[in-house]
Order: sequence, then C-alpha cells, then structure tokens
Amino acid sequence: MEGVTNLREMVLAQLRSRIVSGQAIPGTIYSVPALATEMGMSTTPVREALLELSRTGLVAPLRNRGFRVEAATPQDLENHFDVRIMLEAGALVTIARKGLTDTEPLIQLADAVAAAVKAGNVADYIETDRQFHEALVSRANNPLLTRMIMGLRADMRLYGINSAAGLERQRASVSEHYEMIELAATHQCEAISALITRHIDSWKPLLTAALQELPFDQGRRPIAV
Repeated sequence: MEGVTNLREMVLAQLRSRIVSGQAIPGTIYSVPALATEMGMSTTPVREALLELSRTGLVAPLRNRGFRVEAATPQDLENHFDVRIMLEAGALVTIARKGLTDTEPLIQLADAVAAAVKAGNVADYIETDRQFHEALVSRANNPLLTRMIMGLRADMRLYGINSAAGLERQRASVSEHYEMIELAATHQCEAISALITRHIDSWKPLLTAALQELPFDQGRRPIAV
C-alpha cells in the first residue's frame, strides 16, 4: 500500500505541474489507462491522483471517458491572489511577531529553490518553492492556516511560468525567500507583510496575460491523452 501511495503522490505532483503551468490546456482529457501506460505503472495510483485533482477542481470526471482539465477564468485567478495574500501575510506577520528561530532548514529549502531556478527546471522550481513556503508558514503553528494556504497554492494556475517573463520572475523570487527569513527572524512585521504581498502579487499580471492567451475553445474540442 505504501508503494501505491508513493506512486499516487508522484503522479499527483506531475499532473498538477502540467495543469497549473498550462502545459495541459483546458479541455485536455486524461484517460486513466493511457496515462498509466505512459507513466509505466498500474491504473490504481493514476486514478487516485486524478480523483484527488478532481476534488480541488483542477479536473472534472467524465463518465466512461476519463478526466477533463478544467479552465480557469481571470476572476478565479484574482480571487486566488486576494485570498492568498490575506492568509500568507497573516501567517508571516504572526511568525515575525514571535521571531523566527532555527532558520537553517529554511535556508536550505531556499537554496533548493535557487538551484532549481539556476538549472532552469520549472517542475523542480514549483516543488521546491512549495516546500519552502509550506515550511515557512507552518512556523505560525496553525495547522488549519497552513492547510488553507497550501491548498490555495497547489491549485493556483501558473500559466506562463515557463515563459521568458516567468523565468525572470522565478529568478527575482530567489532573493525574496532569503529576505523573508531575515525579516521573520528580526521581528519586522510591516516589512514582511509588504514583501509577501509583493512576492505573490508580482505574478498576477504575468499569469493573467498568459491565461487570456490560452485556447479555451479546446474545452469544446478536447484532446484525449
């Protein structure tokens, strides 16, 4: 069972990366048997991963056909940004107010993000960035808040992340991670609130522009995968 769970998590990470980056465009249909064959595994972890994605709204089940990648709208993106900023700013201010300690694990995670950016590996950037932010916000010692924040982050459509502008934004985000650690450790509540707001909000024009360029008519002319 542990092996199946690990495979499910691997499939989940790969598919989420494809969807949120826009590699799997809206309307793409994933067939469980075809995807299992592509990934060289049984259908069970693939089906479980797709069911998990359906619970978050990234895909929708189609009777006897598979799962369709769902489209996001500019308003969906706007709502995600608004709520993420409110929650993450609140978490980081809480941490800064107490004063961040034991910073080395966070620095190592920030180093991993930097390495992914240097290598130009977008999938690794998405995963290491997720790990850094989860480790950081968890220092607020509020598991419910952490789950809410990470749920929002996991479902954020990162269309355009691998474009030239997206790669430039990734590079800019690297130094901001180290700055967050420093501000949290030195009790700078206002500064860290402004930083995380800028850190998140700087992606908005890039992602919105990329979203508007996607071929949403694919939702009416789906591609089976």
